Amino acid sequence: MLNNIGLPGLLLIAVVVLVLFGRGKISSLMGEVGKGITAFKKGVTDGQNELEDSAATGARDVTPADAEKDKA
Repeated sequence: MLNNIGLPGLLLIAVVVLVLFGRGKISSLMGEVGKGITAFKKGVTDGQNELEDSAATGARDVTPADAEKDKA
């Protein structure tokens, strides 16, 4: 059903939304969406950095405890 909308249908929907909500409301809504996307990207980056840090911490000391006793 939605495959047949086309450009004229999308323009009509955009005009109806603009008339119903007004330019100011849509502008503020898009600003909030942008802030949400920015916060999401920051969260993903922080999560990746945390995973990399924990993996690096685990990979630092790979010497078995028995090998350290043999050296001493």
